[in-house]
Amino acid sequence: MSDRRNGFNEDIINGLRGLCMGAADIVPGVSGGTMALILGHYERLVAAIGSVDRKFVGLLLQRKLRLAREHIDFRFLAALGAGIAIGIVALASLMHYLLEHQQPYTYAVFFGLILGSSYIVARRLKRWQGQHIPLLVLGAVVAWQISVLSPIQGSLTPLNAFLAATVAICAMILPGISGAFVLLLLGLYHPITDLIKGLPRGELTLDGLVIIAAFGMGCLVGLLAFTRLLRWLLAHHHDSTMACLVGLMLGSLVKIWPFQQVIAETAELPFKEQRFELISPLASSASWPLVLVLMVLATIGTLGLEIIGERLSKKKVAS
Repeated sequence: MSDRRNGFNEDIINGLRGLCMGAADIVPGVSGGTMALILGHYERLVAAIGSVDRKFVGLLLQRKLRLAREHIDFRFLAALGAGIAIGIVALASLMHYLLEHQQPYTYAVFFGLILGSSYIVARRLKRWQGQHIPLLVLGAVVAWQISVLSPIQGSLTPLNAFLAATVAICAMILPGISGAFVLLLLGLYHPITDLIKGLPRGELTLDGLVIIAAFGMGCLVGLLAFTRLLRWLLAHHHDSTMACLVGLMLGSLVKIWPFQQVIAETAELPFKEQRFELISPLASSASWPLVLVLMVLATIGTLGLEIIGERLSKKKVAS
């Protein structure tokens, strides 16, 4: 009974982790991979997805379902996947509202989360060496350059949805590079999220269902292919990979700088089509003391969760 209860509690925790990842993935500039690192299940996630391989297929063909589930850590993936799906569908409208009406304060919270988690991830390197600094800088420059790219206009077709998903899902699993922002660059972020927002209300046509199905297949293909590479890197070059991930997270902070203003040429467009430029705190209409407080609280909260997690892990090992 105790093992069953502990397993159920872990399912709830993993579901909540997925919920947080789903909410983060909606925000252009924030990565679900970043949230996985913050919540401490990133490497387990990469390992589990990377285990969908020939051995897994062979076990399925032999109808050894229990061994197949154990091979891919199915219970963990199922709980996490359910949480991600719920987070994306249930929180899409809320996150759109916050971004449209409370953008500086929303970005301030995510800025603090990423800043705090960057420090946490940096501590996970077994030993910092000179070779890690260039990798950190490289990751930061890559994320920064992607963050300042201008969106293009894209048409939403099943093929485009599939191809965009294969690219965006790779970014989504990488901390610091937002899958949502990649979709935004490709001009497909708002068409896709508009379809997703219509799901709870049943506002979906057959064409819309086909596009969502194509998008889901693209996510699956891209995820399975990319996580194998990432799993190998973490297994054979752990510290170098983590240093690069820290750089990606720090470089992505440019995209979610809380103080931004809409570019004049796009001011009359609907919010989802507007573009923004960075400004100083004093030039913003937002309350910079409140933004600063939210940043600090989010950073402290992230570090506090890490401390609590470490203590719980020690107690679990001791018992």
